[in-house]
Amino acid sequence: MGTSEADGNEVIGCQWGTSAPDYRAYHDHEWGMPVDDDHRLFEKLCLEGFQAGLSWLTILRKRDAFRRAFADFDFEKVARFNSRSVDRLLQDASIVRHRGKIESTIHNARCAVKLRDARGSLASYFWAFEPERRPAPDPIPAHTADSAALSKDLKRLGFTFVGPTTAYAFMQAMGLVNDHVEGCPARARCEDARIALGAL
Repeated sequence: MGTSEADGNEVIGCQWGTSAPDYRAYHDHEWGMPVDDDHRLFEKLCLEGFQAGLSWLTILRKRDAFRRAFADFDFEKVARFNSRSVDRLLQDASIVRHRGKIESTIHNARCAVKLRDARGSLASYFWAFEPERRPAPDPIPAHTADSAALSKDLKRLGFTFVGPTTAYAFMQAMGLVNDHVEGCPARARCEDARIALGAL
């Protein structure tokens, strides 16, 4: 269980959330908050794929650039990207210029369109993989049986760069699981938001 300092007083919280200034707002207001917006779900799935082999801090600092480069992760638009789009993105120094990950994002956008058409929304698909509520694990695992199941099904649907570890990071960030440590103020906020969303 991590602790952080706030106004000179020790409070229980997620230590990583104070490890860099960029992380604080992300930890306090985004990570673990339930998301049912299809574009944000698609964005996070893609950015987790881009993170492979890198730190999330690197991706977080480039997130606005990724949004500009990939049409704010509107998967209908990204699905229409072509080889010229790939060449253009490979010249964009503001993002991670990895051909495989760029091509995967475009490919996954086409898969997302098919999935949305079949299920009505990406949200209805992803939230079907929400596990039962549980206390925060200590230590937090890199992947779980639930993330392995999501990964396997995404691969069945044709998605790439969606291994069990990537799938679990996605589940944590999008609120399908709440891995804020016990006593972290953000943990309670995420639980309240999940109740409001009707996810519990």
